Amino acid sequence: MGIQVFNNCFQSAKSLRSLEETSNHKTGNSDISPCPTDSVRRPFAAVVVGGGLAGLALSILLSKAGYKTVLFEKEKYPFHKVCGEYISMESWKFLEDLGVNLSELNLPVIKNLIVSSPRGNFINAKLDLGGFGISRYFLDNKLKEIAVENGVSVHQETKVNEVIFNEENFSIKYNGGAVSAPVAIGSFGKRSNLDVKWQRAFTKQKNSKLNNYIGVKYHIKTDFPADTIALHNFKNGYCGISKVENDQYCLCYLTTAQNLKDNHNSIQEMQKNVLYKNTFLKSIFSEPEFLFKEPVTISQISFDKKSQIENHVLMLGDAAGMITPLCGNGMSMAFHAAKIAFVHIDLFLKGKISRKEMEEKYAAEWQKQFGKRLRNGRIIQRLFGKETATNLFIKAIKPFPFIINKLIKGTHGNPF
Repeated sequence: MGIQVFNNCFQSAKSLRSLEETSNHKTGNSDISPCPTDSVRRPFAAVVVGGGLAGLALSILLSKAGYKTVLFEKEKYPFHKVCGEYISMESWKFLEDLGVNLSELNLPVIKNLIVSSPRGNFINAKLDLGGFGISRYFLDNKLKEIAVENGVSVHQETKVNEVIFNEENFSIKYNGGAVSAPVAIGSFGKRSNLDVKWQRAFTKQKNSKLNNYIGVKYHIKTDFPADTIALHNFKNGYCGISKVENDQYCLCYLTTAQNLKDNHNSIQEMQKNVLYKNTFLKSIFSEPEFLFKEPVTISQISFDKKSQIENHVLMLGDAAGMITPLCGNGMSMAFHAAKIAFVHIDLFLKGKISRKEMEEKYAAEWQKQFGKRLRNGRIIQRLFGKETATNLFIKAIKPFPFIINKLIKGTHGNPF
């Protein structure tokens, strides 16, 4: 069956919901109806593995265009993720076009930046484009709701175990069944079971200055300027704070696994012994109301280079390449990548370009938009967290705000 015939089938099936799971399956929650028999399968145009920002955004775009789409997410919405929760204004229109009414949410608009060194030296800068704060707990769930409203079959608490490409089709096996589609998208975050199974290069790298990091996030209530994001450095790491919705603040930091190990694998001990040496951080951690019983954490974070195509799967978001949080723009990159991917997937499913062309064009456009940003991020990542270097750098550039502005522009893009 040719690609165009596939597309005609998918277009006619737009209004149908997937009937993938029987009422007896315990594969997790799904925003779709159960089918009367497990042997029934509906055709899909695309399968999205991973329901983060990029995966949800792309699934909405595909479904709105008439392509029957299924999305798998191993967690249950809503849930918290380790994330700085700052989005550059370059994404505002894109999110509103998806259906997120940002203008009605009274979100904090962030226009100022503070960066401090471990010894407390600091610089202030204006964010020309600016950004806004919104939690992943709220945003991911809202995008999931929009996806379901537009006909995406969303499977929650469902882990994908295998993605196999055979000629012109993918077979996706999950804990409870299997689906097939001509297009598969990997948007499963920083590191997953599929990364390891596929032996992606970054999973085999020895520990270095660009991998083996841990992330820790809290939501807090505190007194801090709503229009400001601050990045405070400490030994082998840095911590960000900025406001999100409901008068809450995201307090999130990145550091090396070695820092945690050196403090008996105790987060509280590490914070007191390492983070508190920066007087800004000592004050921030000493005063607020912590809203989580325990912080949200993640380990084995890598900023090593990643491929945008893996076994013919188009990779999105952190699965395609992770920008250092110090640059504060990973969420916008995820949305922009989803828009880029949609353009080329759409052309492929309409039979206007081949699979090879789809893959090559997507990878080339991804590199054009984000390659330089990631390189800048890796350079900055190597510098910050080093006590002496960071202190000297902050002190040296403080009299030259244009240098700061140039660094900021090097990690941000234009509205899309």
